[in-house]
Amino acid sequence: MMRNFTWSKTEKDIARKAFDAAYNRECKVVVARVKDLMAELPEPRAIWVIHDYLSQRRRDMDKKYDYRYSVLPQVFATLIGEGWLTLGNLRGLGEEKIRMVRTILNFADLP
Repeated sequence: MMRNFTWSKTEKDIARKAFDAAYNRECKVVVARVKDLMAELPEPRAIWVIHDYLSQRRRDMDKKYDYRYSVLPQVFATLIGEGWLTLGNLRGLGEEKIRMVRTILNFADLP
């Protein structure tokens, strides 16, 4: 289903901005959760609960945030499905790329 699209300089800039915005939004949620855990679990052993949480989030995010142009439509569909982006964040990308994101959203089992 993936295609090797040609990405213009403008599209690359839009894609990078959207990608970074989603990543930063998700990181802010992780930081907030760590702060909550620190407040909820004041004993010293809580550090391992936080470590485990951060390790899992790191694995999840490393799998999800892949900035290779060949997989960006899939990445964007996932980020939209999870609520980190909207199609509006991708305004300015070529119609074929937006169509691919929509197709993936329509057929993928995303949250």
